[in-house]
Amino acid sequence: MTDAVERRLLVVGDADSYVKWGAALASTLPEPWRVRLVVVASPVQPSARQLAHALDGTRFAPDEVRTVPLDGRGGLDDEVDAFDPHAVLLALRGPFVRVVAPRLLRRPDRPALLSGFPGLTVPAVPKAVVYREQTDLVVLHSRREVREFRAIAAELGVDRMFGLATLPFLAGRGAATTTDAAAPRGTDVVFAAQAKVPAEREDRALLLAALAELARRRPEARVVVKVRARSGEAQTHAEAHDYADLAAELADPPANLVVEDGPMAGHLARASALVTVSSTAALEAVALGIPVLLVDDFGVSSAMINTVFEDAGLFGSTLDLVEGRFRHAEPGWLADNYFHAADADDWAARMGALVEAREIVPLPMLERRHNLAGGALRTAFERRRMLGGFDRTASGAIAWGVGVPVRAVVRRVRRLRRRLVGAARGGLPAPGGLASDGAAATAAARSVDRGGVQVDVREVRLGVAPDAGLLVGGELAADLAGHPGDERAGRHDGALEHHGAGRDE
Repeated sequence: MTDAVERRLLVVGDADSYVKWGAALASTLPEPWRVRLVVVASPVQPSARQLAHALDGTRFAPDEVRTVPLDGRGGLDDEVDAFDPHAVLLALRGPFVRVVAPRLLRRPDRPALLSGFPGLTVPAVPKAVVYREQTDLVVLHSRREVREFRAIAAELGVDRMFGLATLPFLAGRGAATTTDAAAPRGTDVVFAAQAKVPAEREDRALLLAALAELARRRPEARVVVKVRARSGEAQTHAEAHDYADLAAELADPPANLVVEDGPMAGHLARASALVTVSSTAALEAVALGIPVLLVDDFGVSSAMINTVFEDAGLFGSTLDLVEGRFRHAEPGWLADNYFHAADADDWAARMGALVEAREIVPLPMLERRHNLAGGALRTAFERRRMLGGFDRTASGAIAWGVGVPVRAVVRRVRRLRRRLVGAARGGLPAPGGLASDGAAATAAARSVDRGGVQVDVREVRLGVAPDAGLLVGGELAADLAGHPGDERAGRHDGALEHHGAGRDE
């Protein structure tokens, strides 16, 4: 039987935001759990500086974390052999979970496999479930997320457990009250930059101009553009227009407008307010009683990753930013969105139940049921896409040589089809891919959450009907077209961009 005193969890990470999340989540486990963290070598592996920032405040020290190849001597298999974990947390982008999970499933007496997300996953999308269909337990962070993922999994015919965990950087905090907000704090206004939103150069320039004007109006305070990575460093999502480069182009920039990196916790300790489009840093600020402004000049839509904040009372324009009009979250929004009571968390108990079940009978093989077209060639392509130059296999090189040109053609066909569909519906999409108010309202009305799915996070083991829809060749089957999670339009899935639900942080 499992040692009642010691259980072992191996955290396997790749990009900086996933390493941060996996390390922080594992650090919330009680002492009987021994935990180890490794990073799989890939194009998005964090630099030494990024790793130190990601591990800040966790139980891990940078010199304890090894970067290992996926294959070969000293690789992930050797690490699993040496540590012999009862469970493995795949703190990986969604497509990388799909690459790594099968090799762990094939091991004799395999460990329990967990996966999850480092930030906001509302609205839930089918691909986020599909990428993780070969893991036993998917860790989510709000009651609303659990409801939406349960509904999508049921439609897809994926029978998996979903566990609830407080976002690790909110653990033990809870949302501060307005009374707490009156307490003394720092003087910085911190802008939490994101790689993916807004994507257009002119939109980023607009944000930066508003921050510069705020800095001119508040010469006594610093206005800090907090970035995730320095120029040339990899991160979870590719960033086309670096804020440091844009800041260098400002005419007469104020001296108190600065671009800095480093752990978010340190910046919030010096902050009087936080500004962002949709970063999870907004939740950290809410927990600390720091007023927040979510800039909505670019729309409220799944593309902006900000629909989860509807009804939170935090949205405002760049004019509000210039005027310094920051907000506190509406109390009614909090409990259903990341600020549930600590005793509602059940992910650790569910993981423990899987470990105990493994001691009675080996855990079953979890079959891949979606995106099967292409067979071994597709599998090799997916591996090469995640590992880049770290994949030295001949099959990967062949699959990449064949797949990249085909993929480019498929994408062009998709873009043309979207234009034709848009024209048939009475007009092309709004410039920049921003949803109109009408489109946003329609999407909200169709959302799983607003469809009346019951609030119930205690019973999340699904008993579902046979497959209700397939993803074939990367496309949603016809019976899922129009599903609230069908966000094909405006999505990109380059090797450095994915983490499963299209979310940043």
